[in-house]
Amino acid sequence: MTSSIRALIFSNGIEGLKSLYQSNEIIQYDWLEVGPDFNPDLAGYDLLIVPNGSDHIAMYRIRDKVLKFLDAGGSLFCFDGWFTDWVPGHRWVMDNSQKSIAVRYKLRDDPYQLAAKFRPEDLNFSHGISGWWACGYIESAPGSHVLLEDTWGRPLVVIDQTTTKGLMVLTASAPAADLSYATTDDDAAERAMTELYRALLSLIPIQKQKTHVK
Repeated sequence: MTSSIRALIFSNGIEGLKSLYQSNEIIQYDWLEVGPDFNPDLAGYDLLIVPNGSDHIAMYRIRDKVLKFLDAGGSLFCFDGWFTDWVPGHRWVMDNSQKSIAVRYKLRDDPYQLAAKFRPEDLNFSHGISGWWACGYIESAPGSHVLLEDTWGRPLVVIDQTTTKGLMVLTASAPAADLSYATTDDDAAERAMTELYRALLSLIPIQKQKTHVK
């Protein structure tokens, strides 16, 4: 069976990462290990995935390729706070000044009704406290949608279809994937994280159709 989405994941060699993304009838994952000669060919892919714990120095080196890919209508998922300026139009700000127990995640702007596919309130707890994205937040580009914000109204999950011709889904961090990282004793939190990922994945066919129509 042919998958409808072809995705390329940039791997930094983190143990166990490959078990979290499982190819299926919806999506086919290819993996590229980051190394000294990192210079990927992005042709033929619908989606680039930059998972938690990625090499953002390497991503900075290919920022022009990423921009070209997005301007051709491709999609990008970045699930890690990026400390180099490679994401078009957006900045990640490290800020661990707030206690993680004080962090709550709230729905702000949901044009695609993604919250019908996961429970935002279930993301609030891990081992009895909150803090999936406690290490920072996103300064989002004008015209983008802030799907989730934190206690202080700072963007944590952003959907952007205006900065480039493509789609960007950006999170301030967090283990978004097909399968849970199993870092919580709260089944609802694990389920919400994977359901959030699958809800975001549902945007890719919409983006592909949008690009095809153009």
